[in-house]
Amino acid sequence: MSRKNLSPSTLKPPSNLPPRSTVAPAPPPSQPGNADGLMGDRERHRILMVCDFFYPNFGGVESHIYCLSQCLLKLGHKNALPTFYGTLPIMRTILVREKITLVHGHSAFSTLCHEALMHARTMGYKVVFTDHSLYGFADVGSIHMNKVLQFTLADVSQAICVSHTSKENTVLRSGLPPEKVYVVPNAVDTAMFTPAPEIPRSNDEIVIVVVSRLVYRKGADLLVEVIPEVCRLYPHVRFVVGGDGPKRVRLEEMREKHFLQDRVEMLGAIPHSRVRSVLISGHIFLNSSLTEAFCIAILEAASCGLLTVSTRVGGVPEVLPDDMVVLAEPDPVDLVRAIKKAITILPTIDPQDMHKRVKKLYDWHDVARRTEIVYDRAMKCPNQNLLERLGRYLSCGSWAGKLFCLVMIIDFLLFRLLQLVQPANDIEEVPDMVMALGEGSSAGDDIPGQSSRRWSTTC
Repeated sequence: MSRKNLSPSTLKPPSNLPPRSTVAPAPPPSQPGNADGLMGDRERHRILMVCDFFYPNFGGVESHIYCLSQCLLKLGHKNALPTFYGTLPIMRTILVREKITLVHGHSAFSTLCHEALMHARTMGYKVVFTDHSLYGFADVGSIHMNKVLQFTLADVSQAICVSHTSKENTVLRSGLPPEKVYVVPNAVDTAMFTPAPEIPRSNDEIVIVVVSRLVYRKGADLLVEVIPEVCRLYPHVRFVVGGDGPKRVRLEEMREKHFLQDRVEMLGAIPHSRVRSVLISGHIFLNSSLTEAFCIAILEAASCGLLTVSTRVGGVPEVLPDDMVVLAEPDPVDLVRAIKKAITILPTIDPQDMHKRVKKLYDWHDVARRTEIVYDRAMKCPNQNLLERLGRYLSCGSWAGKLFCLVMIIDFLLFRLLQLVQPANDIEEVPDMVMALGEGSSAGDDIPGQSSRRWSTTC
């Protein structure tokens, strides 16, 4: 179907997905916070964001956590960000010191996330989990990861996925009821990713940009076959490849084998602050991923005014309208065909208009408000005692269920022991640090985190 002029909240899910009732709706305009801990008629949450992946490393998950936290601060909530491997005593101390009311874990790859959600449920906290990736079902690694995810999500309050395809994948892997899984898309900082004032559109040269980790999952092997063929067909096309990884050697060998040193520029790893400068040097953005739950990279490219060519995998078809992206199967021949089509329609692309459309479609403040709705619903979930919770773990499998129950019983006993050794009253609570508006800024600024806010970090 056509997706022209559609926002993320109106994109239709595949026919085999659960109803759209579990998509977090766009809320009404937010009200300013007050000293009573309420924002208008909404409760102010104290959220613990948990993940192994955060700054100084940078990627889709890291960007999501950072931007979401900044916008939640602007809505009046408090965030804490532990970025280390936590044990139960340390995690309990953080939760008590920061007066946390809800724990939000990110990424099934994160061991810290699994650990924190388990401990938080033992201590009676409400928990939310966001899945950022897609997994298979057949290989040994996927089977193991899916069982771990099933254990973690057996007692989760609510879950969030970044696309409808990701929701379907998570529901199938974890066994979660579909009504507990919400779809909240990613977004892009359109204030940072802007088009160049003037992008040359001469017929003398077309620059195709690739910014990606050079690994198998990102389709680096496809690039090895696609780039030489495109260079053969179009002498005026040049490639700029930004990123590093184990597959970089193959790309270097390809460049030497086909004598493309002057037409394929290898930039290596580039910091996120330089991504825009690389993107605006080109005309077309090429994404060759073999699996993606969402793909923030194509949003960043579209926000910079680039026409996108991407593999039709995972949640990628849900991200951009049809006239802003050319999709192809993850096959070298079809990718070359898609690039041919992109080169043909390139003269019709207006970078400034594309930027405005992306700015209208995706906004981190909107993501924060939708996530806030999920938090509110999680807080309304009924509390359960240990026996009621163990019943959920028993349903995870004949042997795995019993093992999970044993793990939770031990965790519960350790928690009770900690309460005796170190009562909660002996743990000093951290006062809120209120940061005033910066000079010349206002509460309506589009830049995340520039309002009066409450912030706490635990390292």
